[in-house]
Amino acid sequence: MQAIRFHEHGGPEVLRFEAAPDPVAGCGEVVVRVRACALNHLDLFVRAGIPGARIPMPHIPGSDVAGEIAALGEGVRDLAVGQKVVLSPGVSCGHCAACDACQENFCRHYTVLGYALDGGCAQYVKAPAENALPMPPNLDFVEAAAVPLVFLTAWHMLVARAGLRPGQDVLVLAASSGVGSAAVQIAKLFHCRVFATAGGERKLELARQLGADYVFDHYRETFAAEVKKIASRGVDVVVEHVGQATWEQSVRALASGGTLVTCGATSGHQATLDLRHLFARQLRFVGSYMGSRSELRELLPFVASGQLRPVVDRVFPLAEATAAHRYLEEKQQFGKVVLSVS
Repeated sequence: MQAIRFHEHGGPEVLRFEAAPDPVAGCGEVVVRVRACALNHLDLFVRAGIPGARIPMPHIPGSDVAGEIAALGEGVRDLAVGQKVVLSPGVSCGHCAACDACQENFCRHYTVLGYALDGGCAQYVKAPAENALPMPPNLDFVEAAAVPLVFLTAWHMLVARAGLRPGQDVLVLAASSGVGSAAVQIAKLFHCRVFATAGGERKLELARQLGADYVFDHYRETFAAEVKKIASRGVDVVVEHVGQATWEQSVRALASGGTLVTCGATSGHQATLDLRHLFARQLRFVGSYMGSRSELRELLPFVASGQLRPVVDRVFPLAEATAAHRYLEEKQQFGKVVLSVS
């Protein structure tokens, strides 16, 4: 098969479009003919190298896959060759207490396609059969590939970790990102009032179109102060995934008793916290990482009904993955960048 691989860490130039061995389905596994694979910031981090993380080389990145089942491994009964599927990106050991409780993203051995395992930037990818979920029939392959990782992450953040309730005030950082654009929609699904940040008027307008009630340019405005001009007590929930650059303002934007939920630190991982604010304002700080397959199954009907919709900014052919990585690094996109695989 043809695949995007890198043999060493570095910039986008280390990506190669080359021949790679075809994956073979083992017991309980499937091979999927990839039709589209969406990119995430995780792909940039894995390619560049993550301190302390060992990535097998040569490596195929890509966590977000939509395609058709090409082969079934031994023991797979509930799927069929040719069936259109999306892949839940998380892979766990399958037999620990967390996995038994359907909380596989708490498994000590949890990983993600395209991280410790070869991913979907290829014509074929191998995955556990239980990760193959029916593709929403209202979507094409490109749209479907833009769903799994970011909607699963945002759903787990807001619903499972922050305990989102209807009518709350929610601040979403970087609404132009995949996670941000998903979080805005999920918060509106729960009939919340949504405040969102983005950079530049184009992205602010697109955030409004997604449902954000109030938008702020995080490059030009002190968004915490602007939020409190409207919601004087602050917001109930902050969706934080930017990290160091926005952390202080995110904390300031919280109402007493509010929850900050974070899943990332794209601008840096060093943050400070005045503990007096933590206890005096009774704040909650919650970490969140990916989500479970059951949560993805829970949210996919909302995608199928059109109540949640993937946001695709630009599509590149698989062979142009280097250009796609550069485009994503420039941070000009609103929503997802997707590779189309022929």
